[in-house]
Amino acid sequence: MKTLPFWAVVPAAGIGSRMRADRPKQYLQLAGRTILEHSLHCLLDHPGLQGLVVSLATDDPYWPDLACSKDSRIQRADGGRERADSVLNALLRLEALGAAAGDWVLVHDAARPNLARSDLDRLLDELADDPVGGLLAVPARDTLKRVGADGRVVETVDRSLIWQAYTPQMFRLGPLRAALAGALAAGATVTDEASAMEWAGQSPRLVEGRSDNLKVTRPEDLQWLAQRWHDQGRD
Repeated sequence: MKTLPFWAVVPAAGIGSRMRADRPKQYLQLAGRTILEHSLHCLLDHPGLQGLVVSLATDDPYWPDLACSKDSRIQRADGGRERADSVLNALLRLEALGAAAGDWVLVHDAARPNLARSDLDRLLDELADDPVGGLLAVPARDTLKRVGADGRVVETVDRSLIWQAYTPQMFRLGPLRAALAGALAAGATVTDEASAMEWAGQSPRLVEGRSDNLKVTRPEDLQWLAQRWHDQGRD
């Protein structure tokens, strides 16, 4: 299988207040390294990577202490008020580094440290010739309820039509940059790159990935992952 070249973006300017920690969640420790280092590792370890931009808060005091901050393949961009701002800044930095409008860009969450190489390869392989791009996702497993403003159930949603969006999300640089810039200018709510592409009239493709590619959001997520890695001998 031919290795598909790609660029990567990791927005890492968030605070992660739900973790109730003394630092942004991406800098919490997991098996001897920070969550961010683990999240970067799978991308940096792939032979198709052309370069990576990490978006950071301008006053971030933690990044310079990480060994990967000295990696020549990683460039820094300023983080923005929202995720979309941070990703857009990173895309502009990629263009300055020589990335072309038709190049593939993978955007990965800074706090999603358990990305499997098999999922990354599947995403690259299945979307290599796709006209739009897409994202890793997992079908909903639980019964889903839609509720009203009073907190009471309005209906049970058909879960066969619902997927959970994960990362990486993979789109060509030019269309993604235009979609993010347009959505931000219009004041549209975009929570991930796929929603920006949807706002621009595109239909991203879903590629089923592993359910353990979880995003660390709450303390119990980190505890679960630490225990899982311990059981697997990864600590």
